[in-house]
Amino acid sequence: MSNISELDLQNLRHLIGGFETSHCKMQDYAQQATDPEIKQFFEQGAKSAMDNKQELMKFLN
Repeated sequence: MSNISELDLQNLRHLIGGFETSHCKMQDYAQQATDPEIKQFFEQGAKSAMDNKQELMKFLN
């Protein structure tokens, strides 16, 4: 893999942090939801955010 610039590294860090925040918030919202459809919506959002975070983390390896 080629070297990434410092700017790219900062951008990755920002994106990864954003997906981590989204994941945590959506998990919390899902836990508080009483409607099954709303709960499922937030669970899917949390999973998607975590999947995106893990995909971006591959650039750091």
